[in-house]
Amino acid sequence: MSKTRSAFFCQHCGYESAKWLGKCPSCNEWNSFVEEVKHKGTDKSAKHDEWENYNGIARTKTIALQDVSSAEEKRIVTEDAELNRVLGGGIVPGSIILVAGEPGIGKSTLFLQNGLMLKKLRTLYISGEESEQQIKMRADRLGLENDQFFLLTETETQTIFKEIKKLKPDVVILDSVQTLQSPFVESSPGSVSQIRECAAELQRFAKETNTPVFLIGHITKEGAIAGPKILEHMVDTVLQFEGDRHYAYRILRTLKNRFGSTAEIGIYEMTGAGMRPVTNPSEILITQKEDQLSGIAIAATIEGMRPLLIETQALVTQSVYGTPQRTVSGFDLRRLQLLLAVLEKRGGFHFGIKDVFINIAGGIKVEDPSIDLAIVCALLSSYEDVPVPQQICFAGEVGLSGEIRAVNRIDQRIAEANKLGFEKIIVSKYNAKAVTKESSSIQVIALGKVEELYQYLF
Repeated sequence: MSKTRSAFFCQHCGYESAKWLGKCPSCNEWNSFVEEVKHKGTDKSAKHDEWENYNGIARTKTIALQDVSSAEEKRIVTEDAELNRVLGGGIVPGSIILVAGEPGIGKSTLFLQNGLMLKKLRTLYISGEESEQQIKMRADRLGLENDQFFLLTETETQTIFKEIKKLKPDVVILDSVQTLQSPFVESSPGSVSQIRECAAELQRFAKETNTPVFLIGHITKEGAIAGPKILEHMVDTVLQFEGDRHYAYRILRTLKNRFGSTAEIGIYEMTGAGMRPVTNPSEILITQKEDQLSGIAIAATIEGMRPLLIETQALVTQSVYGTPQRTVSGFDLRRLQLLLAVLEKRGGFHFGIKDVFINIAGGIKVEDPSIDLAIVCALLSSYEDVPVPQQICFAGEVGLSGEIRAVNRIDQRIAEANKLGFEKIIVSKYNAKAVTKESSSIQVIALGKVEELYQYLF
């Protein structure tokens, strides 16, 4: 006979309690506990052996570490170079990958497109949100065909696993994990216990059958992945799909990866025919201008493992109100206030009576401190109303005493600037020793202080 009991779960972290609590002892959130009925079915124990002989592979329970072969993982290399990059070289068999992003950002489009491009593998796309007709309309818009691509619109996990046993797919894409429902838990889809139970069943399937599983997930209004934090601990890889919906560009960022680097990003352009991978993002992030304009400087930055050249824009105007405005887009506001204080103290520029606006072109957000030097140049250029020469770019961090500090991987930044036809790059003099003398045509100018930079440019 089945046994029914209820428990209280924290909606933020998944902490379980036998009674309602006002404050969660795990994450300190207030009023986050909800009651969920847990139904323990009698046949739950049987599911531990359901994948025992899937694909004819019998598994022993215990094995000595020295008996495990240490061969490098064979990866499934997709036709999408950006997805391969963020996954660390391709899809690892048996891995479970969580992809999260805002509604309408393009998660379903990206993975429907990638599923259709895997022509040599049998792919199962499970949708709990859309009908077969909606998915077919999207596939027609993408203009891709694949005989080995199968659809299933279902939300109950046991029905999904029955279909998987019949089809035996090589890749499973599930959209979305918040719509799934397990018969072993009596609560509504999207609740903490449902997400945890469904993710555990899918994890068991992925590991025991060596089948890669993509889970598409929702995010909360704060921007965190919806569901308990344990969901991120259970999966092998967490990818965040982000971007400004007013721009065409999207960034696929790795937050966690057990099989590769977490510092990788992939860049896509949203088009009418799907997501187009952007192989050279520097060219699209620098606008082509005929006239030289003040307040613009090019920064040689690094996003993840790839060098990027991005355009920083500054506007300095006389303040009309009593308190000067400080407005930023794509840059840290506190970092801007720090740089303005350095210019006021070390350079004698009166930014305290000016309105200052900063924008990073292309709608991307930059956290690399090496962008400081370009921001300072853009500010000075707008302040003096003198344009910075178009063929100069910058890579350096600015310290509180006005010194230009060294940044890492300077050779990659110089090589990227050289590739895009820049004639000069201004770096810290402490980076000058690390610069390898290659046969590049770019001139490297090493400076030590912000005052020297001002004298050189203006």
